[in-house]
Amino acid sequence: MSGAGAPELQVDGHGMRVVIVAASWHRRVMDGLVAGAQRGLFAAGVKDVRLVRVPGSFELPLAAQTAARSGVDAVVALGVVIRGGTPHFDYVCQAATQGLTEVALRTGIPVGFGVLTCDDEAQALDRAGVEGSHEDKGVEAAQAAVEMVRVMRANSGSGLGG
Repeated sequence: MSGAGAPELQVDGHGMRVVIVAASWHRRVMDGLVAGAQRGLFAAGVKDVRLVRVPGSFELPLAAQTAARSGVDAVVALGVVIRGGTPHFDYVCQAATQGLTEVALRTGIPVGFGVLTCDDEAQALDRAGVEGSHEDKGVEAAQAAVEMVRVMRANSGSGLGG
């Protein structure tokens, strides 16, 4: 769900329990993402929201897995990785993306993906939902997680193949 063409989701999260797992690097970006995710969840009617902070984006999959196994309906994973002069960016992005995908597949619990992978801090801030941003990826990740809970529930036992 990025930029132009993003769907307008009208999500209903009443009665859901959701954990937000959020990295700590780049505090201003992360505070914007967390605030957006919280806004998105509360707007959807989710009242039971817990926030767990982890050191960085690399640590998100383990925290998401722990949260998913705790009996919640969904997890929203938030982080930011900003390209530097070494291949570290590629490794962290790949590990976070693959790890969060594996958590969702192994646990069957939806994981909203709100990990920004940007060339610089300006790009991250433009997507973080802070004042002056053009996008709010925290809201989008929260909406996606809640909508996936609905999709999974609506299709449980019948498969998702329509």
